[in-house]
Amino acid sequence: MNFISNLATKKQAWGLLATSALGLEFAALYFQYVMELAPCIMCIYQRVAIWAIFFAGVVGYLAPNQLVARLAGYGLWGTGAIWGLIIALEHVEMQSATLSLFFTCDFTPNFPSWAPLHEWLPALFEATGDCGEISWQFLGYSMPQWMVVVYGVYTALLAAVLTTRIAVAKNL
Repeated sequence: MNFISNLATKKQAWGLLATSALGLEFAALYFQYVMELAPCIMCIYQRVAIWAIFFAGVVGYLAPNQLVARLAGYGLWGTGAIWGLIIALEHVEMQSATLSLFFTCDFTPNFPSWAPLHEWLPALFEATGDCGEISWQFLGYSMPQWMVVVYGVYTALLAAVLTTRIAVAKNL
């Protein structure tokens, strides 16, 4: 239990978090630009969630022994992982819904007016695909189904780290 708890104060652990998220971003760009799979609005929202996890790793890496930095990292990690999981689950539902009246996909992202990411970085955040289309599968699972697994793992890891940090702190 101490091992997991101590990971939160190690640069390498935070670096691994950032690297894994960056790897997923590169994979998304590979799917988009090499395999020519157009990202839909839900894919774009999931990209933003992965960027939150990436920045969590960067913040934690820069100051793993500073409580404020760790708290900011936990906040970004939790926001990205949980929000990404919710979006991925909704995306799976969109793809499996027989009545598409209830599940529609916007054409432009609903980013805040102070941060129109799709205008600032259209190569990363512009949606050109259809949420209901399944254009890629691996082992019988679609991209959003795999992202449910990815976000589930990120969420479980965060829960494990926070739970052990609290448990170890209470035993002191």
